[in-house]
Amino acid sequence: MKTISVAAVTAGGKTTIVNELKKRLRNSQSLHFDNYTFEGEADNFFQWVLDGANYHVWNLTPLEEDILKIKSAGKCDYLILDYPFAYCHDTIKPYIDTAFFIDTPLDIALARRILRDLSNASADEIRDDLEVYLKYARIAFIQMQKDILPSSDCVIDGTLGVKEIVNEIIARTDYRG
Repeated sequence: MKTISVAAVTAGGKTTIVNELKKRLRNSQSLHFDNYTFEGEADNFFQWVLDGANYHVWNLTPLEEDILKIKSAGKCDYLILDYPFAYCHDTIKPYIDTAFFIDTPLDIALARRILRDLSNASADEIRDDLEVYLKYARIAFIQMQKDILPSSDCVIDGTLGVKEIVNEIIARTDYRG
């Protein structure tokens, strides 16, 4: 079984790509980081970056346990992780065969997040959110580009369409479906 991890900044396309990969890679399963609550996870990403951006503050044991269950069951050919850390967390690192980073420009990711999460927000709420992004959140996205992007095996242009990104990942996994 091959384990593929897909990382990107928030609204960079991780979940969309993982869901499409799952459709295209026969006999595959996926796990999504956002479906878990982790002990020690950072609540304040601005402070987390200022404190040194230690990815190990997250206790990823629940995710590791699910990876091990899927691996031991031996019932799939591909495990696809919607997972933001690539090889930067020692708990999950040994299970990843190939780490992909979708390099989505921050302006595109921000626009997607606003459209996705703030579609019913007032103009004032959107302005407030943008102010928080500029003052506090953007630093964490920049940190991902500094740490996660270079630790990945393959960086894919996040301005490409979903089909092109999925095709590139499949081509780099030696899929023979």
